[in-house]
Amino acid sequence: MSTENEGNPVPPAPSAPPVPPTSPAASPQAAASDGGEAPTAPIPPAPQGAPGAPAGYPYGTAPQAPDSSWPPPPPATPSYADAGAGAGSYADAGAGAGAGAAWGSSYDQQYQQYQQPQPFQQPQPAPKKGSGRGGLIAAVLVAALVAGGIGGGLGYTLAKNNDDSGSTTISSSSGGATQVKRAAGTIAAVAQNSLPSTVTIESESTSGTGGTGTGFVFDKQGHIITNNHVVADSLDGGKLTATFPDGKKYDAEVVGHAQGYDVAVIKLKNPPSDLKPLALGDSDKVAVGDETIAIGAPFGLSNTVTTGIISAKNRPVASSDGSSTSKASYMSALQTDASINPGNSGGPLLDASGAVIGINSAIQSASSGGLGSTGQSGSIGLGFAIPINQAKYVAQQLIKTGKPVYAKIGASVSLEDGTGGAQITDSGSGGSAAVESGGPADKAGLKPGDVITKLDDSVIDSGPTLIGEIWTHKPGDKVAITYKRGGSEHTVTVTLGSRVGDN
Repeated sequence: MSTENEGNPVPPAPSAPPVPPTSPAASPQAAASDGGEAPTAPIPPAPQGAPGAPAGYPYGTAPQAPDSSWPPPPPATPSYADAGAGAGSYADAGAGAGAGAAWGSSYDQQYQQYQQPQPFQQPQPAPKKGSGRGGLIAAVLVAALVAGGIGGGLGYTLAKNNDDSGSTTISSSSGGATQVKRAAGTIAAVAQNSLPSTVTIESESTSGTGGTGTGFVFDKQGHIITNNHVVADSLDGGKLTATFPDGKKYDAEVVGHAQGYDVAVIKLKNPPSDLKPLALGDSDKVAVGDETIAIGAPFGLSNTVTTGIISAKNRPVASSDGSSTSKASYMSALQTDASINPGNSGGPLLDASGAVIGINSAIQSASSGGLGSTGQSGSIGLGFAIPINQAKYVAQQLIKTGKPVYAKIGASVSLEDGTGGAQITDSGSGGSAAVESGGPADKAGLKPGDVITKLDDSVIDSGPTLIGEIWTHKPGDKVAITYKRGGSEHTVTVTLGSRVGDN
């Protein structure tokens, strides 16, 4: 995503969705026992605070607050985890975007932060002695010590193994590196195959502000998938570029973007002829415990690879930049403990075979912090990705028409917690009917005051959770909706309608 807004109060977290009834049995994760470990990161103290949530919104139109525009101002959110903290307060996986909050009634309310792009920074001259840049010097020193420790240990091993004559002199072999063989299916092999199809995206507004995010090759025509918040700065006349690991940089343009899904598609101008799209997996078949590999540009450090597992599925997440005019994005996310930081936004989340299973979009941040002096929050092992099955459908719509298509039930629901589900409000935005006349909900017999508690097998504990679940479906899909009315429970079949565009 992009940058993280620092210092904003953290909204209460959503309730946890139920564990899926069944999980795929064996998975590539078994390979994790070979010794792979998920990276860890220190956990800073979390800010507290729980802003209130506005009433409801009509599913038939872009979410808007009852008295103005939907969705209501999201709960106060921390700054973006984007690399663009300097350009705003984004906390993106892209390195500098905004922060969002996870919704639901049973969770401890927490903050889901965008991992948006980091702002562009000019190279800085080396600090003079006593310049006072202790933080940066310390970070570099630690890295040097780690590298030094590894080098020292390796040197000792080589000396010990080659000490046939009592001599401690080691002669290096120029062909040593060529002797290393990495089996297919290892993390190194997956990274080697996937990195050439991953790009670092730089998005700049007409005023010069912007940040850095990530994207990956979707097809041979030059289409790249990323997050909406990664490219947001470049809309309306801004500048957009994509850089491959080999250093080749291309100008790009936004083909279409879906704010509600937080998905965008850009296209390279004069793309190379040898583009290799990443293989897409099946996010519906992902199981908790499956191994994950994330690629991105955390804090602007392009081509970074981290690993972990799928730590949860169907996690209801709502994220936004925290401004009063911002519209929230909703997802039923894949949760991973792979290290995801500002700048990773829009990058691929891969399975053990190297297939894309999600788009890294948001992180839960405990507090401000970060690398160097950016003051951005980093990974605490709670990252969230948009399932690739949903992202693929959205991307295809954007390439085809330039506009997103959303599934809807045609009813306004409360966004407040404590309703025991998604309660249909008494009236819609601007005094309109809460249940759209002739819409899917109306045809199914739903009425104001009904509390929706399940959609198919998924438990619905709040309005935002319902939104995320509905948006995992396509218009025309038939879903079973269970609701309560007057103490009695009922189940009806609803054929989802459609809404085109974010507005």
